[in-house]
Amino acid sequence: MKRIPKPVFFIVALLILLFAASSVFGISYYVGDNKTTVIKGLSDVRWGIDIRGGVEATFKPAGDFDATDEQLDSAKSIIETRMISEGITDYELYADYNSDRIIVRFPWKDGETEYDPVAAIDEISSTAQLTFRPGKSYENVEMGSDGKYVYKTPTDDTAEVLMDGSYVESAKAGVISSGQSKSSSSSGGAQYVVDLTLTSEGAEKFKDITTQYNGQTVSIWMDDIMLSAPTVQAIISDGKAQISGDFTAEEATSLANKISAGALPFQLQTVSSGSISPTLGSNSLTAMMYAGIIALVLIAIIMIVMYRLPGLIAVIALLGQLGLSVAAISGFFTVLPSFTMTLPGIAGLILSIGMGVDANVITAERIKEEMNTGRTLDAALERGTKNSLSAIIDGNMTIVIVSIILLLVFGPSNILSWMFGASTTGTIYSFGYTLLMGVISNFIMGIFFSRIMLKSSAGFKFLRHKWLYGGAKGE
Repeated sequence: MKRIPKPVFFIVALLILLFAASSVFGISYYVGDNKTTVIKGLSDVRWGIDIRGGVEATFKPAGDFDATDEQLDSAKSIIETRMISEGITDYELYADYNSDRIIVRFPWKDGETEYDPVAAIDEISSTAQLTFRPGKSYENVEMGSDGKYVYKTPTDDTAEVLMDGSYVESAKAGVISSGQSKSSSSSGGAQYVVDLTLTSEGAEKFKDITTQYNGQTVSIWMDDIMLSAPTVQAIISDGKAQISGDFTAEEATSLANKISAGALPFQLQTVSSGSISPTLGSNSLTAMMYAGIIALVLIAIIMIVMYRLPGLIAVIALLGQLGLSVAAISGFFTVLPSFTMTLPGIAGLILSIGMGVDANVITAERIKEEMNTGRTLDAALERGTKNSLSAIIDGNMTIVIVSIILLLVFGPSNILSWMFGASTTGTIYSFGYTLLMGVISNFIMGIFFSRIMLKSSAGFKFLRHKWLYGGAKGE
């Protein structure tokens, strides 16, 4: 057996435990009353309608607008894109073509305290038409709910649209020091902005705008609300624009998502709206959490008693698997957006943990069998881990295939929604996603890293007793 250096066991075990702790609990700090999240944890997970409740609304085109089926589909697609960009995967979305209605149900967002369905609906139903206009004149001034002034309705002086959001390729929220802003002459502390990347045609158009209005004001509007009115200080030819304003991190992210999703083909009017009560109360969720902790402790005790050192290593790997699964849900990894956790999603997570326990049990049993045939410890570890691999892969690959099918059929693509119905989309998709992430985590932690720790531990003289690996006492 190829020996793995002894310190590797402690290094890998420590890294797994640190990763598991940070992914479950997260890392954040407060500056005054403002919370800054460095690493998202379990508390940042957005819970589904069945766990936390949510919002139900019916929309129709505003005024006497007679929407075509294609326009209704376009509006439905944009609403869906906005929800997915917010990490909402537990949703129900329908278009009633006969009566020009769009029906949507989605869960409350993370950190929601006021549970205002009107505010939640406005966030996904605004037309979100981004425009750049000369000057900064407006007709109305209102006081927002946050105590800030809101400047509304362009006047004749600002009626001309220099460029709209169709020239924007992507939009992302960012934070900079005020003096770095391309669209602000202010200086001072950090501020949240929205960074825009323009298309090639948009870059040329924006270059012409900044050339013509260099030293003048170009205001930026979302629908009929003026977001900011910066003075153009330089000709911008790299296709990078920036919207600055008195944004919070949440407002900047929301604005970026709306711009990326695009403008609705018509303005939506809310016909009816209301709150949806959760199927499972918060007390039940707490009870489930305690039950999960107790179950995990019992599994750890049984694994250690039954399989000794391989059992201890399996417990460390299971904690790593749990941490990796939570990280794939909470938004820990920037490449994987936050995910809506539903009851079926929790079931998928539990099932994947069971697959992880099974993988470690198979490996430990194979090692024990090899030692019972009289092989040396090194040979038993080598052959036991090798012989168990095919059985583990066969079982896990079956689950992977099933999970991918669930994601494709019941995910946002809705390949077979005409057969199964759209109402099952969010819940079954959640089950498939958490199950797939759990199995992938099992491959990484339960197969790869656990075997590294197992072979590394055999390098310590005091750990080379066969009894520690499941052999007879005294060996």
